[in-house]
Amino acid sequence: MTNKYKTSQVAKIINIHPNTVRLYEELELIPKPQRLPNGYRIFTDFHIEQFKLARTALKVEVLQNGLRKKMINIIKLSAKAKFQEAIESTKNYIDQVIYERKNAEEAIEISKQLLLGIENKEDDIFLTRKETADYLQVTIDTLRNWEMNGLLSVKRKDNGYRVYTKDDIQLLKIIRSLRCANYSLASILRMINSISNNSETDIKEVLNTPKDDDDIVSVCDKLITSLNEAESNARSILAQLNNMQEKFNPNPTV
Repeated sequence: MTNKYKTSQVAKIINIHPNTVRLYEELELIPKPQRLPNGYRIFTDFHIEQFKLARTALKVEVLQNGLRKKMINIIKLSAKAKFQEAIESTKNYIDQVIYERKNAEEAIEISKQLLLGIENKEDDIFLTRKETADYLQVTIDTLRNWEMNGLLSVKRKDNGYRVYTKDDIQLLKIIRSLRCANYSLASILRMINSISNNSETDIKEVLNTPKDDDDIVSVCDKLITSLNEAESNARSILAQLNNMQEKFNPNPTV
């Protein structure tokens, strides 16, 4: 016998506001509930489990490289009872999280090596902004953005043109590596400021541990920690999906 629930009962079970129940329906994060002649919604055990899945999936905010969008898609696949597709998508999500974390950790190691001078092979050089952009394979707008955000202070010639030195190039390599790993400008600036005050700074700790007075954007910069949480969360979702497939679709077609 299938259990039936009203909106207020679902809200109480999931511990959310009744308006949130309706919002999840509008966002297609749950299946469309049956409607009684009087317009009241009727939910089932499938809805209850789907609400739990969605709540778990939305716990972790990891936005880089479409991870958030992929998690929303997993929820919607499950809402349509496409459990096998949702399971495969979750596995792919976990693989990407692991890849993103590897990039983040490698960027930190590259930064350490550059700061220690291990890769400091350039002779004294003086490049224009365009030459620097070409050398680093980034756009001129990207360099301008980094400078405007305080990551680099570039010297100027007597004619007013910017000139980039060997040390500037090394610092720009670090910035580029960290940006490729999706560290924000705020977290990179925090690292640079810390290193300028203490050459023995633990780069990983600085990048992933915002100060108490940092704004909410900076707080989200704890990338490696967030990715660890995202992986753990996704594995919980995978277990939930397998359970839902067994319970609500015991003979899935792949």
